[in-house]
Amino acid sequence: RRFLREREALLAAIAADPAARFNHPRWWIERLQRDWPAQWQQVLDTDQRRAPMTLRVNARRSTAEAYVARLAEAGLAARALAGTQAVVLAQPVPVTQLPGFAEGEVSVQDAAAQRAAPLLIAAGLRPGARVLDACAAPGGKTAHLLERADCAVLALDKDAQRLHRVDDTLRRLGLQAQTLMADAARPADWWDGQRFDRILLDAPCSGSGIVRRHPDARWLRRPTDLAGFAAAQGALLDALWPLLGAGGTLLYV
Repeated sequence: RRFLREREALLAAIAADPAARFNHPRWWIERLQRDWPAQWQQVLDTDQRRAPMTLRVNARRSTAEAYVARLAEAGLAARALAGTQAVVLAQPVPVTQLPGFAEGEVSVQDAAAQRAAPLLIAAGLRPGARVLDACAAPGGKTAHLLERADCAVLALDKDAQRLHRVDDTLRRLGLQAQTLMADAARPADWWDGQRFDRILLDAPCSGSGIVRRHPDARWLRRPTDLAGFAAAQGALLDALWPLLGAGGTLLYV
């Protein structure tokens, strides 16, 4: 009843409060205003939009263009992103409606995440090359690497439950990798002494780039968390650089 009486005043107050208007904590907004003075409002507006559902077509099975045609036959509109295996759906659907999903022909993976594997193999990767995915769960980038190259991947994660998701993903796609529950920052506990040709470090972070998909993250995160993430990222880089072979590549995500 009060809202009905004071509707205009209350809506004006909400519009004047950035935290209410943009649905972000005040400290987050202030950081964006400081770091991106010309773009902060555009970033916050984008965070409020629904994220697209993007697929990765298994390069061992098909092409993005062919899968778009297959989706059309199933009544699903989509478009391929040129030069990639990525397909963006016009409308999200349950994975059970995706042709060939259960058979490993396609996976759900954001377009930005699909940039990692091509960058790692851009300079060429010999068959059987040793690749470390240091923070592998839930396994999308591990699988993408194996779809694109014949390499020997060691997929690490220190969370046993999340590591099971890597195994499930590889099983569905018909791919093989060694999975191991271990802390990548402590190589003495798991490294066999053989250097890697490629290392993928998808380091733990604030998650600020995926709040469209996980809107609760912005409210669960605290400004004091950022220093802890930076320290963990530094420790991982210090631990993993010495494991890289001569002429190898480490990709930090």
